[in-house]
Amino acid sequence: MGKYGKWITGGLGFALFGPLGAVLGFAVGSLFDSADITSSRTTYTGQTSRNGFIVSLLVLVSAVMKADGKVLKSELDYVKRYFLQSFGEAAAAEAVLLLRDILKQHVPLKDVSFQIRDNMDYSSRLQLLHLLYGVAMADGVVSPEEVNVIREIAGYLGISQPDLDSISAMFIPNNDANYKILEVEPTATDEEIKKAYRRMAIKYHPDKVTHLGDDIRKSAEEKFQRVNQAYEKIKKERGFV
Repeated sequence: MGKYGKWITGGLGFALFGPLGAVLGFAVGSLFDSADITSSRTTYTGQTSRNGFIVSLLVLVSAVMKADGKVLKSELDYVKRYFLQSFGEAAAAEAVLLLRDILKQHVPLKDVSFQIRDNMDYSSRLQLLHLLYGVAMADGVVSPEEVNVIREIAGYLGISQPDLDSISAMFIPNNDANYKILEVEPTATDEEIKKAYRRMAIKYHPDKVTHLGDDIRKSAEEKFQRVNQAYEKIKKERGFV
């Protein structure tokens, strides 16, 4: 229990129970011996806990990493680097240890994703999806198997198709990527582009995940900046201000 103390001893909220709790119970061992983690449930309170978000991320990351049949050191390094930048050296080391344990077992992806959907606000789920693509891109390319798993997860999480396509376009280049990020068609008028930008800037604003802590809010800035970049590129191409 000691090696996971910083992350697991408190603040897990909904992640302590149900399928997620079972996965964590397997990894952490005696920590959950006193809890009925396979059947207990909690009620969503309207705010996702920081630790609940973190362990949800690690469990879903494990599914993406195993999607192509191999776990690359570059992928583990990406996860460690993300936690190192966001939470510090000690936390990164503990997160990677927990991830290594989770990778050794089967994760019931549908059940776990449904639990996250039912207990996590939408903005936090969007941030989870963004980070999953980041892990998949750790080796420089997102494999078809990884794309399929992420899209499967997105469906289970209740992410809308436009939002899925928007985040996907931030990582997988295509001719219409900037328009997809703003969730508009290339045939949209300049005024429609401006309205779409304002809407997406609000949707992806880092303040939407402030309740998860300053560190996770900071990681959400990447998604917000990508929206700004897409808008600036479209403006330059079209020549409007």
